[in-house]
Amino acid sequence: MTGKEGGAALTPPPGESPIVVLVRPQMAQNIGTTARAMANGGLFHLRIVAPRDGWPQETAWRAASGADRILDAATIHETVDDAVADCHRVFATCPRPRHVVIPVRTARSAAEDLRAVNAEGKRAAILFGPERAGLENEDMARADTLVRYPLNPVHMSLNLAQAVMILSYEWWMAAETTPPRALMTNETRVATKGELEGFLGRLTRELDACGFLDNLPKRPGMVRNLRHLFERGEVTEQELRTLHGVVTELARGRVARGGPAAPDPAPIPTVDPQIDG
Repeated sequence: MTGKEGGAALTPPPGESPIVVLVRPQMAQNIGTTARAMANGGLFHLRIVAPRDGWPQETAWRAASGADRILDAATIHETVDDAVADCHRVFATCPRPRHVVIPVRTARSAAEDLRAVNAEGKRAAILFGPERAGLENEDMARADTLVRYPLNPVHMSLNLAQAVMILSYEWWMAAETTPPRALMTNETRVATKGELEGFLGRLTRELDACGFLDNLPKRPGMVRNLRHLFERGEVTEQELRTLHGVVTELARGRVARGGPAAPDPAPIPTVDPQIDG
């Protein structure tokens, strides 16, 4: 192995998966950060066409941040034709319009196409051009699909690893099952409606006892506002316990000052202890 021993235990996924082809990359550091981006998105196969400074280069492994095995398995090719000769589909990334008639995809759509192609057992490659000027027309002529990133039109400049990272991310997300939204509850859980109702009932009784709700015409609306405040969020069981403690201390202070005690509460609904939120 060239460079640092070890690195993450990266292996190619079973079957076909996209091949990243770097065409005439200029800096070994960019090749290393490209491997890092590929590892983030679950890509493994890297082919390098005519690297300016030769190969291997120690700097690439230092910049790969543990994606050593991708660099170890990378292959070197003299031409784009050689790099894609065994592929069935070739995608090419390019930030500028070219005078060609060719299907165009966003990175997200391209990732979906790549998933479909690989699912059929076919091999696909994505061409990324040199850092300074991108792919040339002759490179583009080897591709059947163009990938363009809809970025800020007044500044669309990406470095090589960023360009690879965007496509790697979309490739990963095309099959990712993580819910797009979630609430982290750690050691607690989301409170049940019964638990929330028990707290709201107690809060209302205490507010009646201290006189906060003495304005009878406004009382229903004030109670509804309090209910909406708690109902619209996912209040956790731990948060309710804290709020119960707050109300308890406020009530003790009122009684200690000679104020009235709240009426006895109605029975609180029984909560299934196996509900874990």
